[in-house]
Amino acid sequence: MPAQRFVDALNAQLGREFGASQQYVAAAVHYDASTLPRLAAFFYRQALEERGHAMMMVRYLLDAGAEATISGLEAPRTEWSDPIEPIAMALDQERAVTGAIDELMTIARDERDYASEQFVSWFVKEQVEEESTMSSLLAVAERCRDDLMQLEEYVARELAATGDDPSAPPPADAGA
Repeated sequence: MPAQRFVDALNAQLGREFGASQQYVAAAVHYDASTLPRLAAFFYRQALEERGHAMMMVRYLLDAGAEATISGLEAPRTEWSDPIEPIAMALDQERAVTGAIDELMTIARDERDYASEQFVSWFVKEQVEEESTMSSLLAVAERCRDDLMQLEEYVARELAATGDDPSAPPPADAGA
């Protein structure tokens, strides 16, 4: 079983993953209401991805014989002053997640918990991709501030849905 320090930190992170999922749903709803369907679809996919990350963490904890704790969530932010703000918020959120994932890796290493270190390593790689995607999206959004249809075209062209990562840990919901 993983060290209790790691279990506690991973349970906190799975709560943040569920919170990130809710925040992405709120951003998607904002874009849907603003008739920006490509941005809405992108953020709905991001919400599902974050939920999937949380479920992977649940599965790992259960498989390792540890308790998975599902905590309450803060209400997500639902109002923004301009269409670029949710994207900037998403980048900030991903950067915060990266810091938390790095801390999980540090704990696993400190505890000499090699199975947990291996589990977290996938998330380290994933966060490089997530930050890169959001950073690029924000850069394009800022350039297209006065022509959101160009931003929609970029999202449709560059951020279309892709297949699942075969190296990802299994989710607790068995892909449901």
